[in-house]
Amino acid sequence: MVHAQFDPTARRELAVAAVEAKIVKDLTWQRIADAAGLSVAYTTAAVLGQHALPEASAKAVADLLGLDEDAVRLLQAIPTRGSLDGSVPTDPTIYRFYEMLQVYGTTLKALVHEEFGDGIISAINFRLDVKKVADPEGGERAVITLDGKYLPTRPF
Repeated sequence: MVHAQFDPTARRELAVAAVEAKIVKDLTWQRIADAAGLSVAYTTAAVLGQHALPEASAKAVADLLGLDEDAVRLLQAIPTRGSLDGSVPTDPTIYRFYEMLQVYGTTLKALVHEEFGDGIISAINFRLDVKKVADPEGGERAVITLDGKYLPTRPF
C-alpha cells in the first residue's frame, strides 16, 4: 500500500543518517543510484527526502547504507516535499541557484510562455542532469539540464 508522509521531520532525520552512512562508507551518489537502479538525480533527491523510492530500490539503498527496515518503509513513503525554508538560502551553492532565479526567473517565464503559452513546467514529470564540461577559456563549467513536461493551463 502507498503511504504519504505528513511530518517531514522523520524524513529529514533519515536523510541525515543516510548521508552520514554515505560518508562513512565512502560512497558516491552515483554508486547509491546504481544500487537503486534509478538516475543519480532522482535517487539523490529521494535519499534527501524529496521523492519516494520503489520498494526494490528502497531495500537496495538501505542495504548499501546499512539502514534498518524502518528506513526502507520511510524511503517508500510519499514525502512532504520542499527542502528549503522560506528565507533566503545561506548555503553558497543553493544561494547561487536562488540568485539565478532572481536574475533570470522572469526571463525564463517570458520565454516559456512565448514558446508554449499559459501553463507550467512540471517538477513531477521531470528529469535533471548535471555535467562537468571543459571551459574553452580554461577551468570547468557546470551544465545543468532541467527537463520538465509542459502542462498547459486549461479553462474550466
